[in-house]
Amino acid sequence: MPTSPKLKLVVENDTFLRLINVVLDPTTGQERFDAFAHFCLHDTPDFRGWCDKIRDQAKNIYPAEVHLVDSQEELLANLPGAAAAVVEELSFGTPELAAAGSALRFVQKYGFTTRNIDEQACAQANAKVLTIRRRANISTAEQALMLMLALARQVTQNANLISVEQLKAAGYQPTTYNRKHTPNGNWARIPNMVTLYQRQLGIIGLGEIGRELALRASALGMSIVYHQRTRLPVEVEEKYQATYLSLNELLANSDFVSLHLPRSPATVNFIGEKQLAVIKAGAFLINVSQPNLVKRHALQHALESKRLGGFGLDTFYEEPGDANDLLIKFPNVIVTPHMGGSPRWNSLDDIEEVIVSLGQLLR
Repeated sequence: MPTSPKLKLVVENDTFLRLINVVLDPTTGQERFDAFAHFCLHDTPDFRGWCDKIRDQAKNIYPAEVHLVDSQEELLANLPGAAAAVVEELSFGTPELAAAGSALRFVQKYGFTTRNIDEQACAQANAKVLTIRRRANISTAEQALMLMLALARQVTQNANLISVEQLKAAGYQPTTYNRKHTPNGNWARIPNMVTLYQRQLGIIGLGEIGRELALRASALGMSIVYHQRTRLPVEVEEKYQATYLSLNELLANSDFVSLHLPRSPATVNFIGEKQLAVIKAGAFLINVSQPNLVKRHALQHALESKRLGGFGLDTFYEEPGDANDLLIKFPNVIVTPHMGGSPRWNSLDDIEEVIVSLGQLLR
């Protein structure tokens, strides 16, 4: 019997979207499979079993012909005959629909914001737009919130200090209160703690991660302001209770500033001497995006001068870093080793949802 032709999928060459290639296309090289197996080992020791599980759930689209593309030109060139396209940042509109032709049934956005997809043109071409609320983005927003809370409450400085001797060694003056008359809170006499309630959070880049952070910070009673190159529609601002400000206004008036900008030449050193001179004295700066958004020497100076109340970073300037780096010697700095999107299951579950959903829809 003649075999049916393989389903063709065109997928943006994002590092995690390459997993679609690994799972569905048997021509994928062993080196890539082994690299992902190594990448997932600490959370998913049976990576091959994970792949097999998804293939079993998406039998009707496995095996598939998966084309990974890096640019708009490559996307256009590979679309003819494709049943579905998966994009994150690449644009998808009338030219792409024309290149794909009638075979195209679905455009999957690897995320939930569709600013790069012409939904009206897709509807007219009978190509349904699919979205996903990515678990890894939610986890990264949680990481930002954790850094905010940990810095505000001085967790890393004071964790496990429970004896008078420890507290005195740390420079505190613990005491005994008269319990007949007063509570016993903060008998360690740790000063300068901060609460998030009724504080202003300035989010620079209200994209998918920024919006996830806004939801959580708003639930804690924070006031949300944001800045980015293009102001969002009113209905989006209302949904996230976010007020648009200029960059200088945001920096000058926010108690916490969280960065959520993409990696690009335009965002390198986005926060430098000029911005750190404007930032509200004592503000906490959080970066769970790209480390080079903040100019390193300007940051160190702002910490030395006590302009910043604290700094939280999830991906260090070098990976691995140096245990003797001056930045991590500041008591009000917390650096975590690129943990934002973890555990690995977050991204694996995202990819599983994309593949299984396409498998069900492309019957």
